Amino acid sequence: MIASVSGSVTEVRSGSVVVQVGGLGLELLAPARTLARCRPGSEVTLHAHLVVREDSLTLYGFADADALVLFRHLINVSGVGPKVALGLLSALATEIIADAVDREDAALLATAPGVGKRTAERIIVELKAKLPVELAAGAVRTRAAPTPAVDDAVAALVTLGYREGAVRSAVHDLAAADADATAETLIRRSLARLR
Repeated sequence: MIASVSGSVTEVRSGSVVVQVGGLGLELLAPARTLARCRPGSEVTLHAHLVVREDSLTLYGFADADALVLFRHLINVSGVGPKVALGLLSALATEIIADAVDREDAALLATAPGVGKRTAERIIVELKAKLPVELAAGAVRTRAAPTPAVDDAVAALVTLGYREGAVRSAVHDLAAADADATAETLIRRSLARLR
């Protein structure tokens, strides 16, 4: 089993990153959040998951361990394969997914590409009791810290027609980086990220 890959980023592609390890260039499929941290020429260490199929070996890479843990739980849900799991992890931050599962918010999960209402409900049913304590604690922290600025920014961006899942992830990420940000600041920064 390959637990991690460390090396120099040679290329960032749509949906994957190529990491030079020794004399090999390994391509790892990765969620958008991981790809955003990879720059050609930079050194990275990615947590890895290898999927072995009859006709292929596919490596998946994640910048943080929580995303890998959640990915492994998601691909064990019936009807959710690696492609859907990556789409979900690209659309929503790990703690937002854990929070949605904890609150049984199928509508939020269904905002991710490839995740319909039934799949979202299946994810909730199958993961509700299985999420690790660390992810559940992250979900509680996320839910316990909503501010009027965050709520206002999310509501305004959804009204503008952006997908709720993408909006929540962007606004929560920005609010975590700047706890004193006003709703206007969060909206402006989120628009730059969502475009």
